Amino acid sequence: MFRKVSYGGLALAAVTATCARGAVDFKRQIQPVLETNCVGCHGPQKAAGSLRLTSRQAVLKGGSTGPAVVPGDPEKSPLYRSIELAPGRPGAMPPEGPQLSAAQRSLICEWIREGAVWPEGLILGASKSGTADEHATVAKLRERILAKSKQAAEGPPQPYKNTIPNTTVSFEMVPIPGGEFTMGTPESERGHRADESPQHKVRIEPFWMGKYEVTWDEYRLFMFSQQAGERPGEDALVDAISRPTRPYVEMSFGMGINGYPAISMTQHAANKYAEWLSAKTGEFYRLPTEAEWEYACRAGTSGAYSFGSNQAQLGEYAWYSANSGGKYQKVGTKKPNPWGLHDMHGNVMEWTLDQYIPNFYSRFAGQTALEPWARSTRPYPQSVRGGSWNDEPDQLRCGARLGSDPSWKMQDPQLPKSIWYHTDAQWLGFRLIRPLKIPTADEMYQYWNSGVEKE
Repeated sequence: MFRKVSYGGLALAAVTATCARGAVDFKRQIQPVLETNCVGCHGPQKAAGSLRLTSRQAVLKGGSTGPAVVPGDPEKSPLYRSIELAPGRPGAMPPEGPQLSAAQRSLICEWIREGAVWPEGLILGASKSGTADEHATVAKLRERILAKSKQAAEGPPQPYKNTIPNTTVSFEMVPIPGGEFTMGTPESERGHRADESPQHKVRIEPFWMGKYEVTWDEYRLFMFSQQAGERPGEDALVDAISRPTRPYVEMSFGMGINGYPAISMTQHAANKYAEWLSAKTGEFYRLPTEAEWEYACRAGTSGAYSFGSNQAQLGEYAWYSANSGGKYQKVGTKKPNPWGLHDMHGNVMEWTLDQYIPNFYSRFAGQTALEPWARSTRPYPQSVRGGSWNDEPDQLRCGARLGSDPSWKMQDPQLPKSIWYHTDAQWLGFRLIRPLKIPTADEMYQYWNSGVEKE
């Protein structure tokens, strides 16, 4: 719902100067935003005199404080003012709820500037938490991915380097062969914990994996659409993907940006980055499962680390508590594992798709698990792997596991806590995989939308 707020004219004028330019398509670009984020609180069920956003007449009539929209003037329109300059949470609609992306806010601004055109007789209804819209977006994304896959050269998977469209930022992917491995660690291994047992066989399908952890160079394009060369309305699929809210602190915490790993994002944020990158490139990306991550980390080996079990060699392959200088380091500056993946041990811990379940392995004792995945059913704990610049050697082992915790958001002043940032987890990042087999639209949706991001 709307909250009465006073704004400075100069501040709002500076914001509206960045509005989109060009004709806005109400049904394609504005209706989905209003139905997903606004009509649930401002729909036909509201009492007489309350603000409703279901028709042009209702929007122009407004509620007890006047019209929600002043056609031609975003700066005088409470609808735009409330979502653009809400104190502490720009883009929030409702003020306590999810935040609209910069692209969505820009489109609403230009729609109002163009006269708030609304198709005759169109009545809006609330979308059920945006789920239907998201399923439709994913289905269209899959069509884009399938179309590109038909243009790809056939043959065995090869390493490749991609430049994110409309930028100079690139990322590299390494092919990981399919196969079978022993997941978990023997009780005799130094540092072994009960959640790493029992050991069991796992079969994995082939995929590509990021050669490096996702860097700030890449992730900031997702955080800030202007840096990615994106213009609102240019690509409806990209516009439809949820983007992070503006951080209230500098998210590298002074440890470095160019060439350094992105940190402190939630699993939800990492999932949405994967969806955004898929839309931008026409290739399907997602987080790895725990099993896929461990398989890629071991790279055909069976020791505590991908180079064996001799901790004396750890400094050649990893940034950790003994050599990091108390901060993360540039990606790719240590030796890779046998499959060419850098920083699988240390530097930053890495998100996986899985809910962290301490006794999950017991389900597969004495059998071969096929692509196991512990799907999320609650916000905490989610599984992270690999150890970090802040950890001791035992946490950097291939089989070491850790679950996320609410304390990772302790400094977050927002209520409810942000679904985008783990501000206290300054040692947490991620890398992506690209399966060789393109999943169904329903599977894509499940990979990108865990549904448990709200605490």
